[in-house]
Amino acid sequence: MLVALALAIVVWGGWTLISSSRHNDSQEDDNPLLFTAKQGPLTISVTESGTIDNREKLVVKSEVEGKTTILFLAPEGPTIRKGDLIVELDASSLEEEKTTQQIALLKAEAAYIHARENLEVTRSEGESNIAKAQLEYEFAITDLRKYLEGEYPQELQKAEANISIAKEELQRAREKVDWSRRLHEEGHITRAELEADALEAKRKEIQVQLAQSEWDLLTNYTHQRKLDELESNELQAEKALERIRRKAAVDNTQAEADLKAKRSEFERQQAQLDKIQGKIDNCRIIAPVDGMVVYATSSRARWRGEDEPLKEGQEVREGQELIHLPTTSSMMAEVKIHESSLTKVRVGLPVVVTVDALPGRRFTGRVGRIALLPDATSAWINPDLKVYSTEVYLDGDGSGLRTGMTCQVEIIIEQHDDAVYIPLQSVVRVGAQTVVYVADNKGGNARNNAHPRPVTAGLDNNRVIRIVEGLSAGEQVLLTPPLAPSETPVGELRVEVKETKQKVPSGITIRPLR
Repeated sequence: MLVALALAIVVWGGWTLISSSRHNDSQEDDNPLLFTAKQGPLTISVTESGTIDNREKLVVKSEVEGKTTILFLAPEGPTIRKGDLIVELDASSLEEEKTTQQIALLKAEAAYIHARENLEVTRSEGESNIAKAQLEYEFAITDLRKYLEGEYPQELQKAEANISIAKEELQRAREKVDWSRRLHEEGHITRAELEADALEAKRKEIQVQLAQSEWDLLTNYTHQRKLDELESNELQAEKALERIRRKAAVDNTQAEADLKAKRSEFERQQAQLDKIQGKIDNCRIIAPVDGMVVYATSSRARWRGEDEPLKEGQEVREGQELIHLPTTSSMMAEVKIHESSLTKVRVGLPVVVTVDALPGRRFTGRVGRIALLPDATSAWINPDLKVYSTEVYLDGDGSGLRTGMTCQVEIIIEQHDDAVYIPLQSVVRVGAQTVVYVADNKGGNARNNAHPRPVTAGLDNNRVIRIVEGLSAGEQVLLTPPLAPSETPVGELRVEVKETKQKVPSGITIRPLR
């Protein structure tokens, strides 16, 4: 049921377009189901509605984060000079934020200075401690060398000398005792004197033993203890030096890290203050060039009141376009090309533009740019609609044209001085062939007498299609080709219509050309 209704609408619309197009003639077919193939001038074009806009312009956007309110807005239309104020946004909340940030910056700066001075103190203390430990280590080495090379040999020599002296004195004391004994025997000295000499000899013998004991004590105990003590002092001094060096390195690293952190925090707070100041500066938007003020909301179509006209007191968001400043007088037309026409439309094709507000005037131009992706706004409104934004560059300075005017854009794809053409709905696909149903002249029912004929088709303009080969002017074709199985010379046919549930034989597939 839906298929039949759609088919009836297409046939009626196509017939109406054909009858009203510039390609029809005064003669009408007697049979409303047939169309007589025409021959004559034919223009293949794509016509779309569009909007006039400036070709080259500077776009002024809000660069303030979040939302803010417009306090001043230059009037739309007059030409302004470079450096003039065109928009002023509310910066009161930003001024309060700036004051708070200045306090945070002062605290960060104080912490940064403290960390910098602390690093210098830490380095100085570390250098002093290292120098002191180095000196103590050198002293320990010197003390060990002094003992091994000076004190110990001297003490050992002194102990050996004491032994030698004591032995010599012992020898003399013994000789004296022998001499005193002979004198006592001869009666020259008393026994008391002999015993006194013998006691002195005993004393000298004890001194020898003491000197020998001192030498043994020095070589076996005192020397080793002193040597171990000095070597230990040297080792401890060396380790203390290494510890102090490591501690100084750790302290320096920690102080440097703290300084780096404080410097980063200071720089971050400074950058934050600069950012806030930048926001405040961005609240006053100055015209970068001379030009006419055009509100961004006037330069584009608004869907269902999505964008209010720009005015003072209105809230705007970051990145929102506010004002367009045309930099040249050149104009263009913005249109949306349906995806079905992309195979025909290309950059560089000639264009004829008519403007509703300027009746009787025709502007020429060319296709300048075709978007690579479908228009997101149109896809959001209707997900099944895929159109591509296309820019048409107009010739000349576009005098009389104004931004936002509605226009009709006809993109000229092909122009033929002499071509055979028929309605678009008269052409169908039979398998891999393009087919029209040609009616014979035997009379009777036109549909029953029609037979399929393969043809070579050219491009269409959504109303009529050019027939390159296979059909002559004056021949009649069906306006409603059969979409059900029929007996044809081509073979058994099968209709490819998704809406129908009718079972048809397998074979050649018939479907509309578009």
